Amino acid sequence: MEKFVLLQERSGHVTHVDDSNHLCPPPYVFKHKDLIASLHSAKRVELHKLINIINFLHFNESIVWVYLLHMEYEEGILLRASLKPCTGSELTCNWAENVITKLNLQDFHFQYIILSDGQSIIFIPGRLLRVDLTGLTISLPEVSYNISRRKHRRYDCSDISMEVFQNGIYLKGILVDFTATAFRVRIFPHSTSSFIGFNVEETATVNLKKRDYIFFSGNCQLIRQSNDIFGREMVFAPTDSKISRFRKTKIRSPRYKLSPPPAIIFNHPFFGARLQREILDISNSGFSVIERDEDSVLMPGMIIPRLKIVFSGSISVECKVQVIYRKTLDDKEKIRCGIAILDMDLEDFSTLNQILSQSRDHFSNVSSSVDLNALWEFFFDSNFIYPDKYKFIHNNKQEYKETYKKLYQSKPEIAKHFTYESEGKIYGHIAMVRAYEYSWMIHHYASRAMDRRLVGFVILKEILKYINGAYRLASANMCYLMTYFRASNKIIDRVFGGYSRELNMSKGCSVDSFAYYVHHKSDENAYLPPEWELRRSTQVDLWHVEKFYTHSSNGLYIESLGLGNGESKSGSLATKYKNHGFKRNLSLFSLTFRKEPAALIAIDQSDIGFNLSNLLNGFKIVVLDTEAVKWDILQMVMQNLSRFFDVSDIPALIYPFDYTHTHNCPVEKQYNLWILDVAGYGNDFLNYMEKHFRIRLD
Repeated sequence: MEKFVLLQERSGHVTHVDDSNHLCPPPYVFKHKDLIASLHSAKRVELHKLINIINFLHFNESIVWVYLLHMEYEEGILLRASLKPCTGSELTCNWAENVITKLNLQDFHFQYIILSDGQSIIFIPGRLLRVDLTGLTISLPEVSYNISRRKHRRYDCSDISMEVFQNGIYLKGILVDFTATAFRVRIFPHSTSSFIGFNVEETATVNLKKRDYIFFSGNCQLIRQSNDIFGREMVFAPTDSKISRFRKTKIRSPRYKLSPPPAIIFNHPFFGARLQREILDISNSGFSVIERDEDSVLMPGMIIPRLKIVFSGSISVECKVQVIYRKTLDDKEKIRCGIAILDMDLEDFSTLNQILSQSRDHFSNVSSSVDLNALWEFFFDSNFIYPDKYKFIHNNKQEYKETYKKLYQSKPEIAKHFTYESEGKIYGHIAMVRAYEYSWMIHHYASRAMDRRLVGFVILKEILKYINGAYRLASANMCYLMTYFRASNKIIDRVFGGYSRELNMSKGCSVDSFAYYVHHKSDENAYLPPEWELRRSTQVDLWHVEKFYTHSSNGLYIESLGLGNGESKSGSLATKYKNHGFKRNLSLFSLTFRKEPAALIAIDQSDIGFNLSNLLNGFKIVVLDTEAVKWDILQMVMQNLSRFFDVSDIPALIYPFDYTHTHNCPVEKQYNLWILDVAGYGNDFLNYMEKHFRIRLD
């Protein structure tokens, strides 16, 4: 082999450049001498083929390795280098790291340039022509050697740090390379005792991250390690082929096999390559893909922060996902990987639901553009807007039209609607809005006859499918689901009230009765008698309200408003509404008698018509002292606070309902408020719907 000499350009003398002030990592030690011994039986690569491989690697800006052998110790090292384009029999490489300045290269022989695609390795012997501080040039041989030894392709990684935790032991290092079944890390000890006590027979928790973002955290088994004076290399394999990101549920979101199949496109979080895989089946909560075993890149537990799902017609949605399982198929050459959607913009989520719903039933529409004239015609014809309701809204009909134009044509993230349409005519409609910080409200549930279809249950099924996927998304903020319904509506009571009664657990699903009253605003001032005071609520006031409500109902009402921790959290929600041109605010006042809280009055503000019954634009009143708070006192309070509203008729919902009986209040209706803890009991509610109403999501 050629003697490796470092030349200094100006003087022509052999030198060793000292750059001791610049820290650099040590060279990698070459430990696979068995590969060299097997070159005689390796596959041969002709020169013309090799040149094309070199240029392809250059095109992809790939790094290669230069293998040097110490003349005295016969120890091999590997130095990283970048390729120059190759057009003939010579190959030039530039050093990719400054470790070259730390070595006395006169002590080394040049051996090989090593190319790798992660699965096969090409050894190029060559003849050394030139070397300097920038790189080296060799004469290419007529034949090089290709060794294919790895079952899984290995990918070089950069800029990924790692942490290992085991029984109080903490190790820190970098990710070197990766496969879907194992990965290699290099650990630089903080002290000479860093590795002492590490139990190679026990599992350890490994975190792989970039800066503070964790791409993987899971239990791993050490399967191989080696060490030298610079640190230690360890190879870990995840112990689990499946993780449990979410708790098991009886009813899963329905999966669809679409034709043509959609595809996923993403940049791998560990090595950055842009990859594409075909989707086998998909739901609104996840999907599965097929990979070739040798090229597999999806490891259970791995998080991909940005992934694009591409459908036919150039429609695409973006999401954050996590690999849930990896399963070898019967032919042993292919792997099926399950992937869960962790988060997604709600507009993209609506697009995904629209595609899936219409693949089964082209009459279903999820938050798509709606003909507003057809919508209003439907509301009147289906008797959703009945005469008394129209009497309440007709004075502000223009404001209602403007509100619905923004809601149904700009498709804001704070509201979703579902329609069942045919030939421009709407036969079913249901909607929901993000009413409070962590609560969504179902409303506008109506249908009319269409052939023999039970349209009311069809659209209810659509919204339940949407909710079953959406509540897992961080961007949805869907902890609670609520709906108001008239106590006299027996069908709705069977659906919602029936589940609450069957569950019989108010912290899972609660139903509270409210008296509905319309306060008519006047110009007169109302003065409270002595010993009474109306002021902004304090945290102590809200604590009293929570204790009163817990004693009387023990339901979810206070939590669903965001008052469970002693304060309203409507600030960020108000900003979201404002960004879409809407108004949303929740202000809290306390009525006190002899300095003690007697009632809570919530000023619930939204645009006129945001909800047709204006249940989000009025008073929400909880009377704590039902004996002291007379009806005339409560009317004075509403009159004093009516300045917050631009309308003359202001709805009020009063709790507890029995208060109005005690004081003979002129209430108009009784509304029941149904609230569900979605994460805890949402799937159980779906099971109830399947059992009693034969609404099967799949």
